[in-house]
Amino acid sequence: MDLIQIRTRYLTTLLQSDRVECRKVLGEALQTGTPATTIYTELFWPVMVELEQIFRNHQIDQITYQMAVRINRTLVDQLQSKLPCGPKRNKKMIVVCGDGEPEELGAQMCADLFESDGWTVHFLGGGVPNDEILSMIGRIQPEITFIYGTQPSGAPGVRQLIDHTRDISACPHMRFMLSGGLFNRAEGLWEEIGADLFAPTASEALKVALTDQRAAPTKKRSRRNSASKEEELEAVLS
Repeated sequence: MDLIQIRTRYLTTLLQSDRVECRKVLGEALQTGTPATTIYTELFWPVMVELEQIFRNHQIDQITYQMAVRINRTLVDQLQSKLPCGPKRNKKMIVVCGDGEPEELGAQMCADLFESDGWTVHFLGGGVPNDEILSMIGRIQPEITFIYGTQPSGAPGVRQLIDHTRDISACPHMRFMLSGGLFNRAEGLWEEIGADLFAPTASEALKVALTDQRAAPTKKRSRRNSASKEEELEAVLS
């Protein structure tokens, strides 16, 4: 059975909320010799995206969606220990996300894969106030702050975090990377909001983080530019 067949069966079983059968499908995938990293990127991730899409299209109800997300996350937790440990890259990352378990799941998978790739990852999850994130950025001095799964209501807060971090030069060399949620659905919004990098998936995020050599902006924005950016954001979100 190839991964496409496994993915179809796994999604069907998730939608039936059958925890035992889902674990069985994962076990069969591992028995084929498929690396844990591939299972993350070619099974868990696309299924997570498809679940979100069919829920947004009103093809499943809230209960079915939430149970499927929780089963998926439980199995991600179980597989985490099987990810390879790459050589240390001497690079640090902070990972935050939108509120909600689906957003936490996507951010967690990103954090796991970066950690497997040798990064030192500080996974904060959702619901952390901007001032505390900013304090940690100043203390940790990461190469990247990764924000995953932002919903429309959270976009202004992301822009405020980016602007404030640069206004006070909390970490001049750091870059903001955005992924998932609103930024996957609204083309170019990551640039409008002032981020440095964007990746639609966890595997793309790994590539972008290591290949994009553009320097992080260090100059403060003028009041006029900041106001203009706010107007642009409001126009995109309206």
